[in-house]
Amino acid sequence: MKIEAKLFLYGILFFIPVGLIYGFWSGGEAVGTVGIPLVGGLVGMIGGYFALLARRIDPRPEDDELGEIEQGAGNQGTFSPWSWWPLVVALGGSVAFLAMAVGWWLMVPAAVLAIIGLVGWMFEYSRGQHAH
Repeated sequence: MKIEAKLFLYGILFFIPVGLIYGFWSGGEAVGTVGIPLVGGLVGMIGGYFALLARRIDPRPEDDELGEIEQGAGNQGTFSPWSWWPLVVALGGSVAFLAMAVGWWLMVPAAVLAIIGLVGWMFEYSRGQHAH
């Protein structure tokens, strides 16, 4: 995670000065003058999280300069190949974006649909065929 942390933390050194330069050259245009330094803050938060995470976990093969490809072989996590719940969550998100264009009243069914999808996805392995 050290590589990822450095990658995002170096983004601060780019976005903050570029945002200040943009604000000076544009005469204080509101959106870019505020937005570009905020992107610097966002990459700083992500980089800070990755830096904290790099201290808590063991070094990965990607972090070793002399690491070999086969060191990364094996299980990379638990995935649900036949799960329908991500589709339900995506449908809830799609209806939420539709609510911004059509009407805010659609946000309530979108939130309900997304919450049902998230709960179903979280407890997928707690019941039924895949229960442990």
